[in-house]
Amino acid sequence: MTPAIINIVAAEQIGDYCIHLRFNDGSEQDVDFKPFLSHSRHPDIRAYLEPERFASFRLEYGELVWGDYDLCFPVIDLYRNDLGHGYSLEAAA
Repeated sequence: MTPAIINIVAAEQIGDYCIHLRFNDGSEQDVDFKPFLSHSRHPDIRAYLEPERFASFRLEYGELVWGDYDLCFPVIDLYRNDLGHGYSLEAAA
């Protein structure tokens, strides 16, 4: 049975900008953040292309966050592995 609220229960960096996520319903995703970070025009987001800064993520209340929520994503987007927010990252390249 799928829980009413999906939370992240484990996160492990498995590549330069790729994080393996495990959710409380047992599903897992490998999410590549590089396209999102690379296509952003906002300097505060692009700052996370710096490897040490990207690697500073943590889990807080079932969410994946960086800094003081400087960078975070809706859990449902991570669950669906869809960071495009309605547009194709490949088309934006």
